[in-house]
Amino acid sequence: MRTPPAVTVMAEATGAKRKREGSEESAEPPGGDGGSFPLAELCVRRVLRESARDKAIFLHGQVNGASGDAKDAVVILEKTPFQEEMISDLLKKHTRLKLQMSNDIYSTYHLYPPPQLSEIKTTVVYPATEKHLQKYLRQEVYLIRETGEDYKNVTLPFIQSQSFSIQWVYNILEKTAEADRIVHENPDSSNGFVLIPDFKWNQKQLDDLYLIAICHRRGIKSLRDLTAEHLPLLRNILQEGKEAILKRFGVAGSQLRIYLHYQPSYFHLHVHFTALSYDAPGCSVERAHLLADVIDNLELDPQYYQKRTLTFALRADEALLKKFQEAGKA
Repeated sequence: MRTPPAVTVMAEATGAKRKREGSEESAEPPGGDGGSFPLAELCVRRVLRESARDKAIFLHGQVNGASGDAKDAVVILEKTPFQEEMISDLLKKHTRLKLQMSNDIYSTYHLYPPPQLSEIKTTVVYPATEKHLQKYLRQEVYLIRETGEDYKNVTLPFIQSQSFSIQWVYNILEKTAEADRIVHENPDSSNGFVLIPDFKWNQKQLDDLYLIAICHRRGIKSLRDLTAEHLPLLRNILQEGKEAILKRFGVAGSQLRIYLHYQPSYFHLHVHFTALSYDAPGCSVERAHLLADVIDNLELDPQYYQKRTLTFALRADEALLKKFQEAGKA
Protein backbone atom coordinates (compact mmCIF):
# COMPACT_ATOMS: atom_id res chain seq x y z
CA MET A 1 0.00 0.00 0.00
CA ARG A 2 1.49 3.12 -1.03
CA THR A 3 1.26 5.90 1.49
CA PRO A 4 1.22 9.63 1.30
CA PRO A 5 4.57 11.20 0.54
CA ALA A 6 7.24 11.12 3.17
CA VAL A 7 10.91 11.98 2.92
CA THR A 8 13.13 8.97 2.28
CA VAL A 9 16.87 9.02 2.79
CA MET A 10 19.55 6.35 2.58
CA ALA A 11 21.75 6.55 5.66
CA GLU A 12 25.33 5.24 5.57
CA ALA A 13 27.83 4.66 8.36
CA THR A 14 29.69 7.85 7.46
CA GLY A 15 26.65 10.10 7.32
CA ALA A 16 23.30 10.44 5.60
CA LYS A 17 22.24 11.35 2.11
CA ARG A 18 18.72 12.30 1.18
CA LYS A 19 16.89 10.33 -1.45
CA ARG A 20 13.30 11.05 -2.41
CA GLU A 21 11.49 7.78 -3.11
CA GLY A 22 7.94 8.99 -2.99
CA SER A 23 5.88 7.51 -0.24
CA GLU A 24 2.64 4.57 2.88
CA GLU A 25 0.78 4.33 5.02
CA SER A 26 -0.77 7.82 6.67
CA ALA A 27 -3.69 9.75 5.34
CA GLU A 28 -2.06 13.15 5.75
CA PRO A 29 0.99 14.35 3.84
CA PRO A 30 3.73 15.75 6.04
CA GLY A 31 4.74 19.37 6.00
CA GLY A 32 8.22 20.76 5.85
CA ASP A 33 10.14 22.78 3.29
CA GLY A 34 11.29 19.81 1.19
CA GLY A 35 14.92 20.25 2.24
CA SER A 36 17.21 17.68 3.79
CA PHE A 37 16.05 16.35 7.13
CA PRO A 38 18.42 17.36 9.99
CA LEU A 39 19.09 13.81 11.16
CA ALA A 40 22.01 14.80 13.39
CA GLU A 41 19.70 17.13 15.34
CA LEU A 42 17.10 14.46 16.02
CA CYS A 43 16.52 13.68 19.70
CA VAL A 44 15.02 10.19 20.06
CA ARG A 45 12.10 10.17 22.52
CA ARG A 46 10.91 6.55 22.30
CA VAL A 47 10.78 3.42 20.19
CA LEU A 48 7.31 3.16 18.70
CA ARG A 49 7.76 -0.34 17.34
CA GLU A 50 10.48 -2.72 16.21
CA SER A 51 10.51 -5.84 14.09
CA ALA A 52 13.34 -8.33 14.35
CA ARG A 53 11.81 -10.25 11.45
CA ASP A 54 11.79 -7.26 9.10
CA LYS A 55 15.02 -5.76 10.51
CA ALA A 56 13.21 -2.47 11.07
CA ILE A 57 12.70 -0.02 13.93
CA PHE A 58 10.20 2.86 14.22
CA LEU A 59 11.31 5.87 16.27
CA HIS A 60 9.58 8.94 17.69
CA GLY A 61 12.01 11.85 17.74
CA GLN A 62 11.98 15.61 17.99
CA VAL A 63 13.91 18.35 16.24
CA ASN A 64 14.25 21.84 17.65
CA GLY A 65 13.17 24.45 15.14
CA ALA A 66 14.77 27.84 14.55
CA SER A 67 12.31 29.43 16.98
CA GLY A 68 13.17 26.90 19.66
CA ASP A 69 9.96 24.89 19.39
CA ALA A 70 10.34 21.11 19.14
CA LYS A 71 8.71 19.41 16.17
CA ASP A 72 7.86 15.72 16.22
CA ALA A 73 9.22 13.27 13.65
CA VAL A 74 8.76 9.60 12.85
CA VAL A 75 11.96 7.93 11.65
CA ILE A 76 11.87 4.39 10.25
CA LEU A 77 15.18 2.54 9.90
CA GLU A 78 15.23 -0.57 7.71
CA LYS A 79 18.04 -2.83 6.58
CA THR A 80 18.04 -2.96 2.78
CA PRO A 81 17.93 -6.29 0.93
CA PHE A 82 21.18 -7.76 -0.38
CA GLN A 83 22.06 -6.91 -3.97
CA GLU A 84 23.50 -9.87 -5.84
CA GLU A 85 25.93 -7.80 -7.86
CA MET A 86 27.41 -6.34 -4.66
CA ILE A 87 28.08 -9.65 -2.86
CA SER A 88 31.64 -9.95 -4.18
CA ASP A 89 32.52 -6.47 -2.91
CA LEU A 90 30.77 -7.18 0.39
CA LEU A 91 32.91 -10.24 1.03
CA LYS A 92 36.24 -9.06 -0.35
CA LYS A 93 36.66 -5.29 -0.24
CA HIS A 94 37.75 -3.88 3.12
CA THR A 95 35.31 -6.10 5.01
CA ARG A 96 36.32 -7.13 8.53
CA LEU A 97 35.30 -10.32 10.33
CA LYS A 98 35.22 -10.69 14.10
CA LEU A 99 34.89 -14.23 15.45
CA GLN A 100 32.02 -14.74 17.90
CA MET A 101 31.92 -18.51 18.34
CA SER A 102 33.59 -21.61 16.91
CA ASN A 103 32.64 -25.25 17.45
CA ASP A 104 34.00 -27.96 15.16
CA ILE A 105 33.00 -27.04 11.58
CA TYR A 106 30.57 -24.29 12.72
CA SER A 107 31.49 -20.69 13.44
CA THR A 108 29.71 -17.33 13.66
CA TYR A 109 31.15 -13.89 13.04
CA HIS A 110 30.26 -10.24 13.07
CA LEU A 111 30.90 -8.85 9.60
CA TYR A 112 31.75 -5.14 9.31
CA PRO A 113 31.31 -3.96 5.70
CA PRO A 114 32.65 -0.67 4.34
CA PRO A 115 30.27 2.35 4.56
CA GLN A 116 29.21 2.18 0.92
CA LEU A 117 27.94 -1.37 1.48
CA SER A 118 26.16 -0.79 4.79
CA GLU A 119 23.15 1.17 3.60
CA ILE A 120 20.13 1.67 5.85
CA LYS A 121 16.90 2.87 4.30
CA THR A 122 15.56 5.74 6.41
CA THR A 123 12.01 7.02 5.99
CA VAL A 124 11.09 10.29 7.69
CA VAL A 125 7.68 11.83 8.42
CA TYR A 126 8.37 15.41 9.50
CA PRO A 127 6.71 17.34 11.00
CA ALA A 128 4.69 14.41 12.34
CA THR A 129 1.25 14.72 13.89
CA GLU A 130 -0.13 12.69 16.78
CA LYS A 131 -1.97 10.67 14.16
CA HIS A 132 1.33 9.66 12.58
CA LEU A 133 2.78 8.67 15.96
CA GLN A 134 -0.25 6.53 16.77
CA LYS A 135 -0.11 4.93 13.32
CA TYR A 136 3.35 3.49 13.93
CA LEU A 137 2.89 2.71 17.63
CA ARG A 138 2.51 -0.98 18.40
CA GLN A 139 -1.12 -1.66 19.34
CA GLU A 140 -3.65 -4.43 19.72
CA VAL A 141 -5.48 -5.24 16.49
CA TYR A 142 -9.07 -6.46 16.07
CA LEU A 143 -10.87 -8.13 13.16
CA ILE A 144 -14.08 -6.55 11.87
CA ARG A 145 -16.67 -8.35 9.72
CA GLU A 146 -18.34 -5.59 7.74
CA THR A 147 -21.60 -6.39 5.94
CA GLY A 148 -22.90 -4.29 3.08
CA GLU A 149 -25.30 -2.63 5.53
CA ASP A 150 -22.46 -1.99 8.00
CA TYR A 151 -20.59 -0.19 5.25
CA LYS A 152 -23.57 2.05 4.46
CA ASN A 153 -24.48 2.73 8.10
CA VAL A 154 -21.09 2.84 9.86
CA THR A 155 -18.06 2.95 7.58
CA LEU A 156 -19.24 5.27 4.80
CA PRO A 157 -20.57 7.99 7.14
CA PHE A 158 -17.27 7.80 9.03
CA ILE A 159 -15.24 8.19 5.82
CA GLN A 160 -17.39 11.13 4.72
CA SER A 161 -16.93 12.82 8.10
CA GLN A 162 -13.14 12.74 7.85
CA SER A 163 -10.85 15.16 6.05
CA PHE A 164 -8.35 12.77 4.48
CA SER A 165 -5.96 14.72 2.27
CA ILE A 166 -5.01 12.97 -0.98
CA GLN A 167 -3.58 15.99 -2.77
CA TRP A 168 -0.32 14.07 -3.13
CA VAL A 169 -2.23 11.52 -5.29
CA TYR A 170 -3.55 14.29 -7.54
CA ASN A 171 -0.02 15.72 -7.79
CA ILE A 172 1.15 12.40 -9.26
CA LEU A 173 -1.79 12.14 -11.65
CA GLU A 174 -1.33 15.76 -12.77
CA LYS A 175 2.47 15.25 -13.01
CA THR A 176 3.32 18.12 -10.68
CA ALA A 177 5.23 15.60 -8.56
CA GLU A 178 7.11 12.37 -9.26
CA ALA A 179 6.59 12.59 -13.02
CA ASP A 180 10.08 11.23 -13.63
CA ARG A 181 9.23 8.06 -11.69
CA ILE A 182 6.24 6.99 -13.79
CA VAL A 183 6.82 3.54 -15.27
CA HIS A 184 3.66 3.43 -17.41
CA GLU A 185 0.57 5.53 -18.03
CA ASN A 186 -2.75 4.97 -19.73
CA PRO A 187 -4.04 8.57 -19.98
CA ASP A 188 -7.71 7.71 -20.47
CA SER A 189 -9.71 9.73 -17.94
CA SER A 190 -12.16 6.89 -17.18
CA ASN A 191 -10.20 3.69 -17.70
CA GLY A 192 -6.60 4.89 -17.43
CA PHE A 193 -4.03 4.85 -14.66
CA VAL A 194 -0.46 5.68 -13.67
CA LEU A 195 2.00 2.96 -12.61
CA ILE A 196 4.71 4.15 -10.23
CA PRO A 197 7.19 2.52 -7.82
CA ASP A 198 6.08 2.46 -4.20
CA PHE A 199 8.30 4.38 -1.81
CA LYS A 200 9.08 1.18 0.10
CA TRP A 201 11.02 -0.17 -2.90
CA ASN A 202 14.43 1.37 -3.59
CA GLN A 203 14.51 -0.14 -7.13
CA LYS A 204 17.97 -1.61 -6.56
CA GLN A 205 16.85 -5.25 -6.56
CA LEU A 206 13.81 -7.22 -7.68
CA ASP A 207 13.32 -9.31 -4.53
CA ASP A 208 11.08 -6.65 -2.98
CA LEU A 209 9.65 -5.16 -6.19
CA TYR A 210 6.67 -2.95 -5.33
CA LEU A 211 4.68 -0.70 -7.64
CA ILE A 212 1.30 1.03 -7.37
CA ALA A 213 -1.27 1.64 -10.10
CA ILE A 214 -3.31 4.77 -9.35
CA CYS A 215 -6.44 5.27 -11.45
CA HIS A 216 -7.07 8.60 -13.16
CA ARG A 217 -10.79 8.45 -12.47
CA ARG A 218 -11.76 10.21 -9.27
CA GLY A 219 -14.56 9.29 -6.90
CA ILE A 220 -13.80 5.57 -6.59
CA LYS A 221 -12.92 5.34 -2.92
CA SER A 222 -12.33 1.63 -2.46
CA LEU A 223 -13.31 -1.92 -3.31
CA ARG A 224 -16.83 -1.17 -2.02
CA ASP A 225 -17.47 1.27 -4.89
CA LEU A 226 -16.57 -1.15 -7.67
CA THR A 227 -19.27 -2.46 -10.03
CA ALA A 228 -19.27 -4.01 -13.50
CA GLU A 229 -18.95 -0.45 -14.85
CA HIS A 230 -15.33 -0.45 -13.67
CA LEU A 231 -14.31 -3.71 -15.35
CA PRO A 232 -12.56 -2.00 -18.31
CA LEU A 233 -10.45 0.01 -15.85
CA LEU A 234 -9.56 -3.04 -13.77
CA ARG A 235 -8.71 -5.12 -16.84
CA ASN A 236 -6.45 -2.34 -18.14
CA ILE A 237 -4.61 -2.17 -14.84
CA LEU A 238 -4.15 -5.94 -14.72
CA GLN A 239 -3.00 -6.41 -18.31
CA GLU A 240 -1.03 -3.22 -18.95
CA GLY A 241 0.53 -3.27 -15.49
CA LYS A 242 1.91 -6.78 -16.04
CA GLU A 243 3.17 -5.87 -19.51
CA ALA A 244 4.90 -2.70 -18.28
CA ILE A 245 6.63 -4.50 -15.41
CA LEU A 246 7.81 -7.30 -17.72
CA LYS A 247 9.19 -4.75 -20.20
CA ARG A 248 10.89 -2.53 -17.62
CA PHE A 249 12.01 -5.02 -14.96
CA GLY A 250 11.86 -8.42 -16.66
CA VAL A 251 9.44 -9.84 -14.08
CA ALA A 252 6.61 -11.96 -15.51
CA GLY A 253 3.00 -11.58 -14.42
CA SER A 254 3.07 -15.09 -12.94
CA GLN A 255 5.69 -13.81 -10.47
CA LEU A 256 3.59 -10.89 -9.30
CA ARG A 257 1.02 -10.53 -6.53
CA ILE A 258 -1.53 -7.99 -7.80
CA TYR A 259 -4.15 -6.89 -5.28
CA LEU A 260 -6.27 -4.18 -3.66
CA HIS A 261 -6.43 -3.41 0.04
CA TYR A 262 -9.62 -3.26 2.03
CA GLN A 263 -9.65 -1.07 3.86
CA PRO A 264 -7.14 1.01 1.91
CA SER A 265 -4.74 3.45 3.52
CA TYR A 266 -6.14 6.27 1.36
CA PHE A 267 -9.49 6.55 -0.39
CA HIS A 268 -8.62 6.78 -4.07
CA LEU A 269 -8.64 3.51 -5.99
CA HIS A 270 -5.18 2.00 -6.38
CA VAL A 271 -3.75 -1.46 -7.01
CA HIS A 272 -0.57 -3.01 -5.59
CA PHE A 273 1.97 -4.94 -7.69
CA THR A 274 4.56 -6.80 -5.59
CA ALA A 275 7.03 -9.60 -6.18
CA LEU A 276 5.34 -12.90 -5.36
CA SER A 277 8.33 -13.92 -3.23
CA TYR A 278 8.12 -10.69 -1.18
CA ASP A 279 6.10 -10.76 2.03
CA ALA A 280 4.89 -7.20 1.52
CA PRO A 281 3.15 -5.25 4.29
CA GLY A 282 -0.60 -5.66 3.93
CA CYS A 283 -0.58 -8.80 1.77
CA SER A 284 -2.27 -10.88 4.48
CA VAL A 285 -5.61 -12.55 3.78
CA GLU A 286 -7.65 -10.18 5.95
CA ARG A 287 -6.65 -7.20 3.85
CA ALA A 288 -5.51 -8.16 0.33
CA HIS A 289 -7.95 -8.98 -2.49
CA LEU A 290 -6.37 -10.32 -5.69
CA LEU A 291 -7.27 -8.14 -8.67
CA ALA A 292 -7.99 -11.17 -10.89
CA ASP A 293 -10.48 -12.43 -8.28
CA VAL A 294 -12.09 -8.99 -8.02
CA ILE A 295 -12.61 -8.97 -11.79
CA ASP A 296 -14.08 -12.50 -11.72
CA ASN A 297 -16.45 -11.58 -8.89
CA LEU A 298 -17.74 -8.49 -10.71
CA GLU A 299 -18.27 -10.51 -13.89
CA LEU A 300 -20.42 -12.95 -11.89
CA ASP A 301 -22.32 -10.25 -9.98
CA PRO A 302 -22.05 -6.53 -10.87
CA GLN A 303 -23.03 -5.60 -7.28
CA TYR A 304 -20.79 -8.18 -5.59
CA TYR A 305 -18.84 -5.70 -3.44
CA GLN A 306 -21.94 -3.78 -2.40
CA LYS A 307 -23.35 -6.97 -0.87
CA ARG A 308 -20.44 -9.10 0.29
CA THR A 309 -19.30 -9.18 3.92
CA LEU A 310 -15.65 -8.03 4.05
CA THR A 311 -13.14 -8.66 6.82
CA PHE A 312 -10.45 -6.19 7.84
CA ALA A 313 -8.34 -5.33 10.86
CA LEU A 314 -8.45 -2.14 12.93
CA ARG A 315 -5.99 -0.93 15.56
CA ALA A 316 -7.25 -0.33 19.08
CA ASP A 317 -7.02 3.47 18.84
CA GLU A 318 -8.76 3.86 15.48
CA ALA A 319 -11.91 5.94 15.53
CA LEU A 320 -13.66 3.58 13.12
CA LEU A 321 -13.31 0.73 15.63
CA LYS A 322 -15.10 2.88 18.18
CA LYS A 323 -17.92 3.49 15.65
CA PHE A 324 -18.34 -0.26 15.18
CA GLN A 325 -18.32 -0.77 18.95
CA GLU A 326 -20.96 1.93 19.43
CA ALA A 327 -23.09 0.24 16.76
CA GLY A 328 -22.75 -3.10 18.57
CA LYS A 329 -20.82 -4.58 15.67
CA ALA A 330 -17.47 -5.22 17.40
